Amino acid sequence: MKTRSTLLGLVLWMVLACVIGNAQEKQEKENPVFITVTTLHRNLNSDGKDWKVGEQEYFDKVTSKNDLIIGSEILTHYYTDDNTEIVLVSVYKTWEDIEKAGEVSDELIKKAWPDEKARKTFFDKYDSYYSPVHSDEIYQSVTTIGRKEYKDETKKPMIVYIRKSQMNFEGKGKGLKEFNEKVTFNDPYIKAYYPYRHSWGSNSTDFLEAFFYDSLTDLEKSNEKVTELIKSTWPKEKDQDAFFDELQKSFTGKHSDYIYRNIPSVSK
Repeated sequence: MKTRSTLLGLVLWMVLACVIGNAQEKQEKENPVFITVTTLHRNLNSDGKDWKVGEQEYFDKVTSKNDLIIGSEILTHYYTDDNTEIVLVSVYKTWEDIEKAGEVSDELIKKAWPDEKARKTFFDKYDSYYSPVHSDEIYQSVTTIGRKEYKDETKKPMIVYIRKSQMNFEGKGKGLKEFNEKVTFNDPYIKAYYPYRHSWGSNSTDFLEAFFYDSLTDLEKSNEKVTELIKSTWPKEKDQDAFFDELQKSFTGKHSDYIYRNIPSVSK
C-alpha cells in the first residue's frame, strides 16, 4: 500500500491564478490558452505600499482595459525559496495575441499618461520597485485532463499552490484525467485547478498545475480529504498500488513546490 506521504505527493503532482479562472471560462474548453509568466524580484529598498499603489494604477489604466489579456494575476511570495519573488501572470487566447496585446498596452499607456514627462515619472518609479533581474516563461493550458473553474468572487487573497513536475517523454503513464475526475474535482477545499505545460522557456519537460484554496488551513484539510477520496475510490490495496504505479510513469519523479498569495484587486 502507498504511504500517506506518497499518496499526497502524487496528488500534489496535480497542482498559475484564480489566475486563470475567468480567463478560461471565456475560452472553449477544447482550445488551449497561452499563459505568460514573468518572475520579477522586489527591490527591498522600495516601499511595499507604494509598490501596490503603482501596480493598482497600472492595472486600472492598462491591463483591465486590454481585451486581448483575458486573464491576469499578481502572485506574491508566501512559501517559496525567494522572498523577493513577484510573479506576473497574463493569459491570452492565442500565441499571436501575446504580441498584439503588447501593442494595445502601449497605446493604453500613452492614453493614460499623455504627458511624456508624467509618463516617465510614473514608470521610473514603477521600475524602481523591482530589481533589473527577471525571467520569462510561456505555458499552454492542458485541456485533456480537465480543470476546475473558480466560481466565486472574493476580496480576500487566496492561497495559490503551484507544483512544477518534470514530464516523462517516453510515452508511458496514464491516469491523470481519471484521478482528477474521481479525486481532485470532488475535493471541496480545492476552489480551482488548472494544468499547464511548457510552450516556450528554459525546460521543455515543465508541467505546472495550480490549486487554489481559501486559506493555508484549507490546503492542509485538502490533503486529508484527498487521502479519504483515494481510499474510497480504490479500496483494495492492489488496485490502488496498480493505479498509482501507472500514474507515476507520466513523470520523472522530480518536482518543486511553490505557495503564493494573489492580490484580488488586480485580478482579471
